[in-house]
Amino acid sequence: MKAEYDFSKAKKNPYAKKLKKQITINIDEDTIAYFKNQSEISGILYQSISC
Repeated sequence: MKAEYDFSKAKKNPYAKKLKKQITINIDEDTIAYFKNQSEISGILYQSISC
């Protein structure tokens, strides 16, 4: 691994917007409580935890 990297010629990923799509779903309270509990244990935001 290099000590420093040169990102002066870096370009944004033109496909980045196509990689993810925001959606809305209904989840029961027990499931949300489970993920909130897992969040406390792992230190990761519950919205970011996936199985």
